[in-house]
Amino acid sequence: MSFRGLATTTLKTAGVLGAVGAACVGYAAAIEARWFTLRRFTVPVLPPGADPLRVLHVSDLHLMPSQEKKIRWVNELAELEPDLVVNTGDNISSPHSVLPLLRAYGALLDLPGVFVFGSNDYWKPHFKNPVNYLLPPQKQRHKPHGPDLPFDEMRASFTDAGWTDLNNAKATLKVNGLRLDFAGTDDPHIKRDRYAEVAGEVDPAADLSIGVTHAPYQRVLNAFVADGYPLILAGHTHGGQLAVPLYGALVTNCDLDTSRVKGLSTWGHDGRQAALHVSAGLGTSPYAPVRFACRPEATLLTLVPRIRASE
Repeated sequence: MSFRGLATTTLKTAGVLGAVGAACVGYAAAIEARWFTLRRFTVPVLPPGADPLRVLHVSDLHLMPSQEKKIRWVNELAELEPDLVVNTGDNISSPHSVLPLLRAYGALLDLPGVFVFGSNDYWKPHFKNPVNYLLPPQKQRHKPHGPDLPFDEMRASFTDAGWTDLNNAKATLKVNGLRLDFAGTDDPHIKRDRYAEVAGEVDPAADLSIGVTHAPYQRVLNAFVADGYPLILAGHTHGGQLAVPLYGALVTNCDLDTSRVKGLSTWGHDGRQAALHVSAGLGTSPYAPVRFACRPEATLLTLVPRIRASE
């Protein structure tokens, strides 16, 4: 092939690749980032003989006031009639998002619920070099200035509605006749977790003990498991946000391995194990409004009795 022919072929190939890349970006932004889905898992963690408990896990809405489709979709989740709502943070992306957020949660706020915060409940997002997302968490920098989102207003709205604040706190709820003990941490990604404030072996009198955190860092997961929590719920990862079909996520944005970037898995530590559910969440930063091979999601977890060893 002549030099001219090689150059022409190279330019044509580059053009095709550029067109494919542009099409993928367009799909990721215009379609998949708004293509909400409900995941369902069954988790055997309740005492023998207990009735099933339906837990709606929502996370990472990163809500902007103009996102009416997301608001409507989340609002309709109340039709599932869950017994409990667990919110693992990163609710808002604008100082003007609290009232739209309350409109999104709607009737869900009338149900028993617990919540923790993520970084985007405290700080609004800013433009970042996308390459930073691929860096190890310890290499990422966080803004030193004080919070600029109305997290106290949001917290008060949640607690006034009856949801329980689990940021570095413990709580007990009675749900469908079951005693549920909770321990939660504030966001480990920005080092606001204070596990020492909730540490301690779970109470065997509880029907179920649940650990709740925003970012599933290993230090927090290990602490929950060491204290005997059989179920841990987290968000933060966005499921990797950009995944490779047939391969999966490239990053988790924390020190969790990519095999557990979303969905239900098992986390083991020091001879103990817990069911771990990581939500891929419902949103993105407004500065990176794309998802690829990783649809935005909420999850309905059906908790059922543990399987007896003899069965």
